[in-house]
Amino acid sequence: MPFDLRRPERAFSIRQLCLEFKCTPRALRFYEDKGLLAPARQGLNRVYSYKDRARLVLILRGKRVGLALAEIREILQLYDKTDGSAVQSATALRKFKARIVAMEQRREDIDHAIAELQDACGRLEAMLAKSRPDLLSDMADFVPQPRAAASPRHV
Repeated sequence: MPFDLRRPERAFSIRQLCLEFKCTPRALRFYEDKGLLAPARQGLNRVYSYKDRARLVLILRGKRVGLALAEIREILQLYDKTDGSAVQSATALRKFKARIVAMEQRREDIDHAIAELQDACGRLEAMLAKSRPDLLSDMADFVPQPRAAASPRHV
């Protein structure tokens, strides 16, 4: 007797998905308006399937790494069971590599900006130490705190 290995049919409410993925109902409705999600309806309520949930996971991952909604839509539309989603995977890989290049360039630009600001701070501190050291005492309290790293979601 063969086993059915597909996911069991399960429905999710908008509230359940919002709680699980820490997003707003407005965001889910927005993704629906953009054609990225297509929940069923029971009266006035949206009912999300396992497929909708999986698509939401991909949407949120794509947004987190900076993909545009049009790029996410393109990837989602390429899903094809007959080719094992090879075209979808190849397209996603191409887009992901392009994002890596863009993010590395942005990181390099930020590193250069930080270095310039640190040099400027050093010059200004030296100048103030000579002319108005009393103003530097106000700066002693100012120690910029780095932002906490974003906690990884279970997406």
